[in-house]
Amino acid sequence: MKMKIIGRAWRSAAAAVALLTAAACQDLSTGPAPDGDRLAGIDVSHWQGSIDWARVADDGIAFAYIKATEGGDYVDPRFAANWDGAARAGVMRGAYHFYRPQTDAAAQAQHFLRTVALRAGDLPPVLDVEVTDGRSASAIAAGVRTWLETVERATGIRPVVYTRAGFWNQVGGGFGAYPLWVAHYGVAQPAIPADWDRWTFWQHSDAGRVAGITGDVDLNWFAGGWDDLQALGR
Repeated sequence: MKMKIIGRAWRSAAAAVALLTAAACQDLSTGPAPDGDRLAGIDVSHWQGSIDWARVADDGIAFAYIKATEGGDYVDPRFAANWDGAARAGVMRGAYHFYRPQTDAAAQAQHFLRTVALRAGDLPPVLDVEVTDGRSASAIAAGVRTWLETVERATGIRPVVYTRAGFWNQVGGGFGAYPLWVAHYGVAQPAIPADWDRWTFWQHSDAGRVAGITGDVDLNWFAGGWDDLQALGR
Protein backbone atom coordinates (compact mmCIF):
# COMPACT_ATOMS: atom_id res chain seq x y z
CA MET A 1 0.00 0.00 0.00
CA LYS A 2 2.78 2.44 0.88
CA MET A 3 4.61 1.58 -2.32
CA LYS A 4 1.45 2.27 -4.36
CA ILE A 5 1.07 5.71 -2.75
CA ILE A 6 4.67 6.51 -3.47
CA GLY A 7 4.25 5.26 -7.03
CA ARG A 8 1.22 7.46 -7.60
CA ALA A 9 3.04 10.46 -6.14
CA TRP A 10 6.06 9.80 -8.33
CA ARG A 11 3.92 9.51 -11.45
CA SER A 12 2.13 12.76 -10.60
CA ALA A 13 5.41 14.56 -10.08
CA ALA A 14 6.81 13.16 -13.32
CA ALA A 15 3.72 14.26 -15.22
CA ALA A 16 4.03 17.76 -13.77
CA VAL A 17 7.68 17.94 -14.80
CA ALA A 18 6.80 16.76 -18.30
CA LEU A 19 4.14 19.44 -18.66
CA LEU A 20 6.54 22.14 -17.47
CA THR A 21 9.25 20.89 -19.81
CA ALA A 22 6.86 20.88 -22.78
CA ALA A 23 5.74 24.40 -21.98
CA ALA A 24 9.33 25.61 -21.74
CA CYS A 25 10.26 23.96 -25.02
CA GLN A 26 7.62 25.99 -26.82
CA ASP A 27 9.79 29.05 -26.26
CA LEU A 28 13.01 27.53 -27.60
CA SER A 29 14.21 28.68 -31.04
CA THR A 30 15.01 25.16 -32.30
CA GLY A 31 12.28 24.41 -34.81
CA PRO A 32 9.02 25.58 -36.35
CA ALA A 33 6.30 26.64 -33.94
CA PRO A 34 3.74 28.71 -35.89
CA ASP A 35 1.09 30.55 -33.92
CA GLY A 36 -1.95 32.65 -34.75
CA ASP A 37 -0.20 35.77 -35.98
CA ARG A 38 3.11 34.41 -37.30
CA LEU A 39 4.28 31.93 -39.90
CA ALA A 40 7.45 29.86 -39.54
CA GLY A 41 10.13 29.98 -42.23
CA ILE A 42 13.79 29.30 -42.91
CA ASP A 43 16.60 30.69 -45.01
CA VAL A 44 19.14 28.43 -46.66
CA SER A 45 22.24 28.33 -48.85
CA HIS A 46 24.75 25.72 -49.96
CA TRP A 47 25.83 25.42 -46.31
CA GLN A 48 22.73 23.28 -45.67
CA GLY A 49 23.72 20.80 -48.37
CA SER A 50 21.06 18.70 -50.06
CA ILE A 51 17.59 19.45 -48.64
CA ASP A 52 14.55 17.19 -48.60
CA TRP A 53 11.97 19.88 -49.26
CA ALA A 54 8.96 17.58 -48.86
CA ARG A 55 10.04 16.85 -45.28
CA VAL A 56 10.64 20.58 -44.71
CA ALA A 57 7.07 21.31 -45.76
CA ASP A 58 5.72 18.51 -43.57
CA ASP A 59 7.56 20.03 -40.60
CA GLY A 60 5.39 23.14 -40.73
CA ILE A 61 7.66 25.47 -42.70
CA ALA A 62 5.55 27.94 -44.66
CA PHE A 63 8.25 29.84 -46.53
CA ALA A 64 11.94 29.81 -47.35
CA TYR A 65 14.39 32.44 -48.49
CA ILE A 66 17.12 30.93 -50.64
CA LYS A 67 20.54 32.42 -51.32
CA ALA A 68 20.88 33.13 -55.02
CA THR A 69 23.81 35.46 -55.57
CA GLU A 70 26.62 37.44 -53.97
CA GLY A 71 28.61 40.35 -55.33
CA GLY A 72 28.94 40.71 -59.09
CA ASP A 73 29.42 37.13 -60.26
CA TYR A 74 28.88 34.50 -57.55
CA VAL A 75 25.89 32.13 -57.75
CA ASP A 76 25.18 29.85 -54.80
CA PRO A 77 25.85 26.29 -56.04
CA ARG A 78 22.66 24.97 -54.42
CA PHE A 79 20.39 27.78 -55.62
CA ALA A 80 18.83 26.02 -58.61
CA ALA A 81 18.13 22.82 -56.65
CA ASN A 82 16.72 24.69 -53.67
CA TRP A 83 14.65 27.04 -55.83
CA ASP A 84 12.99 24.18 -57.69
CA GLY A 85 12.71 21.92 -54.64
CA ALA A 86 10.91 24.49 -52.52
CA ALA A 87 8.37 25.15 -55.28
CA ARG A 88 7.68 21.45 -55.84
CA ALA A 89 7.10 20.94 -52.11
CA GLY A 90 4.69 23.87 -51.86
CA VAL A 91 6.97 25.97 -49.68
CA MET A 92 6.57 29.64 -50.59
CA ARG A 93 9.99 30.75 -51.84
CA GLY A 94 12.04 33.90 -52.17
CA ALA A 95 15.59 34.66 -53.27
CA TYR A 96 18.23 36.84 -51.64
CA HIS A 97 21.40 38.57 -52.74
CA PHE A 98 24.35 39.07 -50.39
CA TYR A 99 25.49 42.64 -50.95
CA ARG A 100 29.22 43.36 -51.34
CA PRO A 101 29.80 47.12 -50.97
CA GLN A 102 33.12 47.00 -52.84
CA THR A 103 31.36 45.85 -56.05
CA ASP A 104 29.32 48.12 -58.32
CA ALA A 105 25.73 48.04 -57.05
CA ALA A 106 24.08 48.23 -60.47
CA ALA A 107 26.19 45.30 -61.66
CA GLN A 108 25.15 43.33 -58.58
CA ALA A 109 21.49 44.04 -59.27
CA GLN A 110 21.79 42.88 -62.88
CA HIS A 111 23.60 39.74 -61.75
CA PHE A 112 20.71 38.92 -59.40
CA LEU A 113 18.11 39.63 -62.09
CA ARG A 114 19.89 37.39 -64.60
CA THR A 115 20.03 34.54 -62.09
CA VAL A 116 16.57 34.61 -60.50
CA ALA A 117 13.43 34.10 -62.60
CA LEU A 118 10.58 35.19 -60.35
CA ARG A 119 7.11 33.88 -61.02
CA ALA A 120 3.64 34.47 -59.61
CA GLY A 121 3.50 33.66 -55.90
CA ASP A 122 7.20 34.14 -55.17
CA LEU A 123 8.24 36.32 -52.26
CA PRO A 124 9.90 39.71 -52.87
CA PRO A 125 13.64 39.78 -53.58
CA VAL A 126 15.88 40.43 -50.57
CA LEU A 127 19.08 42.43 -50.26
CA ASP A 128 21.24 41.09 -47.42
CA VAL A 129 23.22 44.03 -46.02
CA GLU A 130 25.61 43.07 -43.22
CA VAL A 131 29.22 43.88 -44.23
CA THR A 132 31.08 47.10 -45.04
CA ASP A 133 34.02 45.76 -47.09
CA GLY A 134 35.83 48.84 -45.82
CA ARG A 135 33.47 51.28 -47.56
CA SER A 136 32.02 54.40 -45.94
CA ALA A 137 28.48 54.56 -44.59
CA SER A 138 27.42 56.98 -47.31
CA ALA A 139 28.85 54.78 -50.06
CA ILE A 140 27.07 51.72 -48.68
CA ALA A 141 23.74 53.55 -48.40
CA ALA A 142 24.05 54.86 -51.97
CA GLY A 143 24.84 51.40 -53.31
CA VAL A 144 22.01 49.77 -51.39
CA ARG A 145 19.58 52.31 -52.82
CA THR A 146 20.84 51.66 -56.35
CA TRP A 147 20.35 47.90 -55.97
CA LEU A 148 16.89 48.23 -54.45
CA GLU A 149 15.64 50.69 -57.05
CA THR A 150 17.11 48.73 -59.97
CA VAL A 151 15.51 45.46 -58.86
CA GLU A 152 12.17 47.11 -58.09
CA ARG A 153 12.03 48.71 -61.54
CA ALA A 154 12.81 45.41 -63.22
CA THR A 155 10.42 43.24 -61.23
CA GLY A 156 7.65 45.61 -60.21
CA ILE A 157 8.07 44.37 -56.62
CA ARG A 158 9.52 46.33 -53.72
CA PRO A 159 12.47 44.36 -52.30
CA VAL A 160 13.06 43.52 -48.65
CA VAL A 161 16.11 44.70 -46.68
CA TYR A 162 17.82 42.14 -44.42
CA THR A 163 20.09 43.53 -41.71
CA ARG A 164 20.82 43.87 -37.99
CA ALA A 165 20.05 46.93 -35.92
CA GLY A 166 23.61 47.36 -34.66
CA PHE A 167 24.99 47.33 -38.19
CA TRP A 168 22.28 49.29 -39.96
CA ASN A 169 22.23 52.13 -37.46
CA GLN A 170 25.79 52.95 -38.54
CA VAL A 171 25.21 52.91 -42.30
CA GLY A 172 21.50 53.26 -43.16
CA GLY A 173 19.06 56.11 -43.46
CA GLY A 174 15.87 56.76 -45.40
CA PHE A 175 14.92 53.17 -46.24
CA GLY A 176 11.82 52.80 -44.10
CA ALA A 177 9.55 52.32 -47.14
CA TYR A 178 11.12 48.90 -47.75
CA PRO A 179 9.96 45.86 -45.75
CA LEU A 180 12.39 44.88 -42.99
CA TRP A 181 13.87 41.46 -42.35
CA VAL A 182 15.78 41.82 -39.09
CA ALA A 183 18.23 39.40 -37.48
CA HIS A 184 18.31 39.17 -33.69
CA TYR A 185 18.73 35.95 -31.73
CA GLY A 186 17.79 34.87 -28.22
CA VAL A 187 15.36 37.69 -27.43
CA ALA A 188 11.61 37.97 -26.96
CA GLN A 189 11.43 40.80 -29.51
CA PRO A 190 14.14 41.99 -31.91
CA ALA A 191 15.84 45.37 -31.85
CA ILE A 192 14.49 47.41 -34.77
CA PRO A 193 16.88 49.50 -36.91
CA ALA A 194 16.33 53.26 -36.87
CA ASP A 195 14.61 53.45 -40.30
CA TRP A 196 11.71 51.19 -39.27
CA ASP A 197 9.12 50.83 -36.53
CA ARG A 198 8.26 47.17 -37.17
CA TRP A 199 9.60 44.01 -38.74
CA THR A 200 8.09 41.98 -41.58
CA PHE A 201 10.45 39.02 -41.20
CA TRP A 202 12.49 38.20 -38.11
CA GLN A 203 15.43 35.80 -38.18
CA HIS A 204 15.28 34.68 -34.56
CA SER A 205 17.76 31.78 -34.54
CA ASP A 206 20.79 30.56 -36.46
CA ALA A 207 20.75 27.15 -34.78
CA GLY A 208 17.35 25.70 -35.62
CA ARG A 209 16.56 22.13 -36.53
CA VAL A 210 14.05 21.27 -39.24
CA ALA A 211 13.16 17.90 -40.74
CA GLY A 212 14.78 17.36 -44.13
CA ILE A 213 17.84 19.48 -43.31
CA THR A 214 21.06 18.11 -41.83
CA GLY A 215 22.47 20.33 -39.09
CA ASP A 216 21.59 23.86 -38.10
CA VAL A 217 19.44 26.21 -40.16
CA ASP A 218 18.30 29.81 -39.71
CA LEU A 219 14.75 30.15 -38.38
CA ASN A 220 12.45 33.04 -39.20
CA TRP A 221 9.04 34.41 -38.38
CA PHE A 222 6.76 36.28 -40.75
CA ALA A 223 4.57 38.87 -39.04
CA GLY A 224 1.20 37.80 -40.35
CA GLY A 225 -0.87 34.95 -41.69
CA TRP A 226 -1.14 33.22 -45.07
CA ASP A 227 -3.15 35.97 -46.72
CA ASP A 228 -0.57 38.55 -45.61
CA LEU A 229 2.34 36.44 -46.87
CA GLN A 230 0.69 35.82 -50.22
CA ALA A 231 -0.04 39.54 -50.56
CA LEU A 232 3.72 40.15 -50.54
CA GLY A 233 4.21 37.72 -53.43
CA ARG A 234 4.68 38.54 -57.07
